Amino acid sequence: MTRPVAHSSIVHWRRSIWNGRRCVPVLLTLDQGWLRARDATGGELFAVPAGQVGGRLSRLGTLLLTVGGRRYALVGRGSDISPRPSPEQRRAFADFWAHRPAPVSGDAPGVLDAVFNGAAAWHTRTWRDALAAAGAAVR
Repeated sequence: MTRPVAHSSIVHWRRSIWNGRRCVPVLLTLDQGWLRARDATGGELFAVPAGQVGGRLSRLGTLLLTVGGRRYALVGRGSDISPRPSPEQRRAFADFWAHRPAPVSGDAPGVLDAVFNGAAAWHTRTWRDALAAAGAAVR
């Protein structure tokens, strides 16, 4: 039995391991059992029930999701040359949380992650935990 989970944030889809410009912002939302991803123009990358999502969190904090047979490497922040989230993404993120209580997490980013990585690994770990609570097959 899963409990209702609502979560949203802007993550970065690492489309290339070598080219930081191809690490693009994605608005990821989990609500009413559905996981949705939207690009900077508002286009939908996917919308699936959470139970149809699989994946794992790598040792370096990359959330490797499999959705509809396609693999997405999501990281908590982009590189210095990655595109910034669009105004539409930032607005949709703010709208998502406007009528919901802020998520409460019992843990915090580790010191090294916070100082050297902007808490990016912690960010993807919160996604793994939210997806698992919603019934996704993530580890």
